[in-house]
Amino acid sequence: MTLIGVGYRRALAGWIETQPPELDCLEITAEHFFDGGEVRLRELAERYPLMVHGLGLSLGTPGPLDADALSRFARVVKTANPLWISEHVAFTRCGSVDLGHLNPVSPCAETISMLADHAAEVIECCGKPLILENITSDLRLPGTLSEPEFLNRLCEAANCELLLNVTNLFINGRNHDFDPRAWLYEIDPSRIVQLHVVGYSREGERWCDRHAEAIQEDLWGLIDEAREYADPEAIIIERDANFPLTQEIADEIRRLRNGYVHA
Repeated sequence: MTLIGVGYRRALAGWIETQPPELDCLEITAEHFFDGGEVRLRELAERYPLMVHGLGLSLGTPGPLDADALSRFARVVKTANPLWISEHVAFTRCGSVDLGHLNPVSPCAETISMLADHAAEVIECCGKPLILENITSDLRLPGTLSEPEFLNRLCEAANCELLLNVTNLFINGRNHDFDPRAWLYEIDPSRIVQLHVVGYSREGERWCDRHAEAIQEDLWGLIDEAREYADPEAIIIERDANFPLTQEIADEIRRLRNGYVHA
């Protein structure tokens, strides 16, 4: 059975604490618990299966990982005892400078080697399986591999699985004019362990991932196709802004559970 849940956010905490019947699991953003909240985290771990998601380990930055960030990440993991942990195929730091957002890496063999080394360090430090997430980007960096081939080879080299962000795939397809379904079918389905879903946003002609909208109808079709193709173990709705009435999220969870009916 696919577990279906949400990313834990304070705006949803009251609803989550009622243990609504729609909710199977929670995804914890590690950085939200770097400066405290261990008691709350233990309480959540007693009530729900958890996943721990990272934003700032910057696996794509050359050189050693930031030791303090990794240590704090590992402390959250130890407290939460999640099913698995996840991070992005991206970099967020350049040297000692925090860039404040996720940036793409070049899809080539050299990048795979670096990411695989960093993934191994995270796995050893945390003692949990690691899955890697595709990002959105305004840039498509040149490289020797297509993105799907790059991700397949990366998962093999790093002994990791994939967190497929379906919304990010949809957005990149619109911004960079490619077919997200063709992209999807180039990914090894056995690698896809989890999905991230949320509605997209628009800024003029640009599509973006503000995590602020309900899931739109044209996105539901791609979500359903990804589910049928990969049979993931978990699906998480990521909502970070413009929080709706919890009934809207509960309805999205039920729709994910029941499956989308093609029009």
